[in-house]
Amino acid sequence: MQLPPGNDFNATWAFLEEGLDQIMTRFEQGLDRTRYSILYSAVHNYCARSDTNLHTAISSSPGGNNSPAPAPPLIGGEVYTNLSTYLKNHLEKIRKESEQYMDESLLQYYTKQWTRYTAAARVVNNIFMYLNRYWVKREIDEDRKSDVYDVFTLTLVSWKKYMFEYVNHNVIAAVLKLITKQRNGEVIETGLIKNVVDSFVSLGLDHNDSSKSNLDVYRDYFEKEFIEATEVYYKTESEKFISENSVPDYMKKAETRLNEEEGRVQMYLHPTTHKTLIPICETVLVKNQEESIWDGFQSLLNADKQEDLHRMYSLLARITDGLNPLRVSFEAHVKKAGLSAIERISQNENEAVDPKSYVDTLLEVHKKYNDLVQTAFSGEAGFVAALDKACGEFVNRNKVCKGASNKSPELLARFCDQLLKKSAKNPEEDELEDVLNNVMTVFKYVEDKDVFQKFYSKMLAKRLVNGTSASDDAEGSMISKLKEACGFEYTSKLQRMLTDMSLSKDLNDRFKELLQQNHEGSTNADFNILVLGAGSWPLSAPSTSFNLPDDVVKVYDRFQKFYQNEYSGRKLNWLFQLSKAELKTHYLKASKVGYTFMVSAYQMGVLLQFNTTDSCSYEELHKSTGLSPEALNPALGILVKAKVLILKDAENVGDAGSRYVLNHDFKSKKVRINLNMQMRMEQKQETDETHKTIEEDRMFVMQAAIVRIMKTRKVMKHVALIEEVITQLQSRFKPRVPAIKKCIDVLLEKEYIERVENQKDMYSYVA
Repeated sequence: MQLPPGNDFNATWAFLEEGLDQIMTRFEQGLDRTRYSILYSAVHNYCARSDTNLHTAISSSPGGNNSPAPAPPLIGGEVYTNLSTYLKNHLEKIRKESEQYMDESLLQYYTKQWTRYTAAARVVNNIFMYLNRYWVKREIDEDRKSDVYDVFTLTLVSWKKYMFEYVNHNVIAAVLKLITKQRNGEVIETGLIKNVVDSFVSLGLDHNDSSKSNLDVYRDYFEKEFIEATEVYYKTESEKFISENSVPDYMKKAETRLNEEEGRVQMYLHPTTHKTLIPICETVLVKNQEESIWDGFQSLLNADKQEDLHRMYSLLARITDGLNPLRVSFEAHVKKAGLSAIERISQNENEAVDPKSYVDTLLEVHKKYNDLVQTAFSGEAGFVAALDKACGEFVNRNKVCKGASNKSPELLARFCDQLLKKSAKNPEEDELEDVLNNVMTVFKYVEDKDVFQKFYSKMLAKRLVNGTSASDDAEGSMISKLKEACGFEYTSKLQRMLTDMSLSKDLNDRFKELLQQNHEGSTNADFNILVLGAGSWPLSAPSTSFNLPDDVVKVYDRFQKFYQNEYSGRKLNWLFQLSKAELKTHYLKASKVGYTFMVSAYQMGVLLQFNTTDSCSYEELHKSTGLSPEALNPALGILVKAKVLILKDAENVGDAGSRYVLNHDFKSKKVRINLNMQMRMEQKQETDETHKTIEEDRMFVMQAAIVRIMKTRKVMKHVALIEEVITQLQSRFKPRVPAIKKCIDVLLEKEYIERVENQKDMYSYVA
């Protein structure tokens, strides 16, 4: 095959046109390397030819100076123009042929032609590479014409201008029809849509920089119409479906549709469509139907349909403020469930509620709904807050509390006491740790943490003093948990109580060692003592005098002396009302080994009087023990009830002239008999006293807070002061406004603060 002369344009173009026909219309036949090289050479020879007519000879100027010849002009304009015309004619033929096709067949024709055309265009671009490198480059650099492009871009511009501009409407309509078919459940050839969409993306050309592309064609021609069609489709479908089906079924449908659209973007749309398409679908499928979805929430909660609840959460989480009504309903539902559960265990108002069943009920409700929040609502912060608020309500204000918020902390402290006290029902160590963690869950919601602290410290003191604590480790663990929740100050006294117990053990060992060194170990009383710091222990002085029996006076005096030598300047206050003893019997025939009576110190004082006589009058016992009737009568009452003593000459214990006779026929199945029991009346009285001291303590805490605030601020308004006091103290308890006002009056009277002149509601600190 002969190359045309380089300076003959018509011959060159005729030669090139024949090659273009083969590439453009018979691409499948292929192009051998020789033919390709000759076509390239034809373009090169024409554009790079040396034409003397185009050169200016070197001439001498009148001054005789030699000036260089100007650079020869670059050749290629005619080639470029003819190539453009060729592409136009070629594309018009394709366009004319496309008019016989519609819908899917049009898409097949369009994609087939596009694929062939773009593949051919790459070959054409390579053949005209010399033109690109010189003539086109110069035209673009000098910006003579804004409509000159490299050859490959020219092929795309031509397709857009002579093919796409005419057929885009029908092609896009066919694509949308195909997508609708797929949405209706029909199987379609997704590759067709993918190819068409990719062609739209390829046609997005940046006219300022032909090396860059944009998405203008894809967005303006296709995406806009696709989004509108999607909106109309789902609007019609959703309104029809929700009117004919239940909310759970509608949510399944909406979830499926949203997943389908996500998949559609990945399958054949451009990734950027995601941020436009999905919000539109969410608006139509979820936002527009939100009220119907909200209305179905309560019934799903009542039926505990976790899967449906999670679906509802996932859908509504997609839209702005979609979850707010759910959180409000959820909070009300949890609160109602908690109140109902407590009501069920407190049917009988006369009977005291068992602390264990009370705390277990609170935990059961919390666990159920906490699990629901974690699974159905993915632990979302708004639902966690709603759960916390609802739990705070039913923990502090329920039927058992009867309007006061101090009952829950008391029952929680009693439950802790049951857990940490020695008993056959004590849980294993690992299990106990879990139960203590559960206790802390309830404790988190308790408003009056000072009430819990007061009852807990009293019960801890009893466990430690009476030696009924199940485990030192468990006691330490619980105090650590409270410290973590409320800080060092909250638990400092509790920690000190544990420290005092270990110090007392060392003190006892030293005292016994001293007795053995002095050969005093043979005293008939085995003596053990606890020395406790008055500031840390919630123990009060005895309300009665007490004459120690002679049997223990000697060792009592010896310890007093020992302690004063060890710690001079410290004073021991003996709490005989908390002391206890064990007495061995030698007068009863019913037991060969004799019984051991476990008694209080006051009961010991009474029983030891019977070492010298079988019968004592009330007056004799009163005189010999030195006990007040309030202390003596309960001690005697239990001994008479247990039939250790027999009441004579009177109907009631403590009556004037009554006599008490030792019962020689006493029998019991047990060898060790506990007579040191607290009467129910005493327990009630103790509880009431504790609540009373809590109220007194609160007044001092509030006064201290007011002084602290005023010292910092110097001057403050009445309302601001009250708000600040509530803010500072609400982690311990919720101060009531009338109580704060009362404290302000007390401090005005004590002259810690004063009213600012001419300003009624303003206080200033008095230094």
